[in-house]
Amino acid sequence: MQADFSYEPVCNSAGCQIGVTVLADRAHIRGELRDDAEAAGFCVLHSMSLAEYANGAITALGDVLLVDCAEDTAEALALLSRLDMRAGKAGTQMVVSTTMGALDAIFGCFSSSAPQILVDPCRSERVIAIGRVLAHVPNLRLRELGEEDRMMLLRLTEQVGRMAERLEKTAPGQRVSGGAFRLEAPQPGWRSDDDAYVRQRPAGNRPRLPDAGHIRQIIKHRQARARYFDGDLFADPAWDMLLDLAAARAEGTKVCVTSLCIASGVPATTALRWIGQMVETGLLVRVADPEDRRRAHIALSEDTADAMARYFSDIAAVSPELVAA
Repeated sequence: MQADFSYEPVCNSAGCQIGVTVLADRAHIRGELRDDAEAAGFCVLHSMSLAEYANGAITALGDVLLVDCAEDTAEALALLSRLDMRAGKAGTQMVVSTTMGALDAIFGCFSSSAPQILVDPCRSERVIAIGRVLAHVPNLRLRELGEEDRMMLLRLTEQVGRMAERLEKTAPGQRVSGGAFRLEAPQPGWRSDDDAYVRQRPAGNRPRLPDAGHIRQIIKHRQARARYFDGDLFADPAWDMLLDLAAARAEGTKVCVTSLCIASGVPATTALRWIGQMVETGLLVRVADPEDRRRAHIALSEDTADAMARYFSDIAAVSPELVAA
């Protein structure tokens, strides 16, 4: 299969062609990744299995790293963690494809490089991911860029931004610069608890999230619509994930990334893009698992939890029956 796009050689600001390393244990996927990278205008520096790379001499990763890892073996996870650190320090952009069964373990390997993670992708989804990489490389000389994909990313960013703005309006303590969801380093008043920063706020009259069973009932009502209408008609992954995380917070339980992807009601790869955007916006936070540092959970940020609690409080005050709608 020939990729359905074609680029001139992609060069960096120094005029050197962008280099890519392809690591994949499945030979046919390795071949497709290599072919698609070359069709995109990259110079393929290395193309091999993960084991071959792990056992070979340490070499430069290049500007882009394309990885396919279908199994969460200890050896593969150790290599991915090393690649994450190297890519994060070098500024290498990563695209990682995996399976739904291995997603939680694979997701936990990446804390520095912010890779695109694809779940059980088809070839066209991998090509689109390469297109996203191109969108972040400066000074490109392209004949064609996927306009549809670019517009989709723009809509995604705008939708998450609008949700953050709406929640900001109900959140207390607006910051002078950056709003309620500006990312910032920990400051006095924050405490560390299993690597998760929790903002300490005066108790006051802060509303609390409703009972978890109540939130789960709302989720059940939302899901029931799919029995009567096309589910795509009501696709709202950001809100579905916020509801699921709010219920988990009320229950005092943790949510793994696989569970959150399922709760979103959209394909896992799409859900991961939403999660990435929402973490970047500050709506969600990534929390390391204290019992297994190779894994990570997703949770509401403190500002988002406050906003959700105020949302439920406000609609209950106006019309209690609407809360169950």
